[in-house]
Amino acid sequence: MAVSLRGGGEGGMSLWERIYQASSLNLYVMAIVGCKTRLNPQVIKEGFYQTPLTQPRFTSKLEHKGRKTRWIPTKINLDDHIIIPIIDSNMEFQNRFVDDYISNLTKTPLDLSKPLWELHILNVKTSDAEAVGVFQIHHSLGDGISLISLLLSTTQKTSHLDALQTEPSLKRESTNSCIYHRYNSFRLLFLAIWWWLGLIWHTVVDMVRFVLTIMFIKDTQTPLKGSPGVQLNTKRFVHSMISMDDIKLLKNEMKAYVHLFFMSGALIGERCCRVRQRYGHYRRRA
Repeated sequence: MAVSLRGGGEGGMSLWERIYQASSLNLYVMAIVGCKTRLNPQVIKEGFYQTPLTQPRFTSKLEHKGRKTRWIPTKINLDDHIIIPIIDSNMEFQNRFVDDYISNLTKTPLDLSKPLWELHILNVKTSDAEAVGVFQIHHSLGDGISLISLLLSTTQKTSHLDALQTEPSLKRESTNSCIYHRYNSFRLLFLAIWWWLGLIWHTVVDMVRFVLTIMFIKDTQTPLKGSPGVQLNTKRFVHSMISMDDIKLLKNEMKAYVHLFFMSGALIGERCCRVRQRYGHYRRRA
C-alpha cells in the first residue's frame, strides 16, 4: 500500500534535529498505547492517511549530501512502518512478553532510508489491555508535547463522535480578583523582588554544588545508582499502571492541568525527595 505525499517540501535540519541525529545521542521516543479491543491494521492505516501522514516529518526521509543533511519528501508504504509480528495466542506471561518486546525493539535503530517512525501492533491480551500498540519515533520528528498533540488530533469525543478533542481553556480571573491586585501593587512588587532574589540565591547554590560535585563530592549512594559502565548495559522497559484517583488528587493539590510531561516531572521529583530523605544529600568520596 503506497501513497504519494503532498505538501511539506524538502528542508534543512534545525540545530536540535542535528543533535538528536548525532551518533552519540540518537534519541528515540517509545510510546505504549493499550486498547480495550483488538487492533485492526486496516482501520489504523486509514486513520494514518487522515492526520499523521499530513505532517511533513512523517512523510520525509533524511538525505545526506556531503556534510549537509536535509529532509526529502518521499513515498510512504505503510506496510513498512506498521509492523504486525506473529504472536502465539496461548503464550504465558503476556506482560513480560510486551516488556521484552519493547526492550528488544530499542536495540535496533530505525532504517534511515525511510521516514523515522514505526508502529508495532501487538494483538496480545495483557492484564491491562486486549491489545497493545508500540510507537517508535525518532526524537528529531518532535518532542513529547507535540507528539501527544498529534495523537489527540487523531481521537474523537465520546459525547460527539464528529468533534475533535479540545484542550481545556484557562480560567479567567474574576473582576473582584483584578481589583484586589490593583490595590495590592506594592505587595506584588515585594513578592516579585523576593522571587528574583530567591532565584539568584538558588542559582548560586546550585552552581557551587555542581563545582563541589566535580571536585570531591560523589552522588548519593542509592539502589538506583548504577556501577561504572552501566550505560553500556542493555536496558529493560517495565510499565506500570497509575490510578486516575491519584492523578486527580495531584491535579487538585497542585491546582494545575495534568498532562504526561507534568505528571512524569512530579513523580520524579517525589521519588527524588524520598531518596534524599532516606539516604542523605551527599557522601564524600573515600
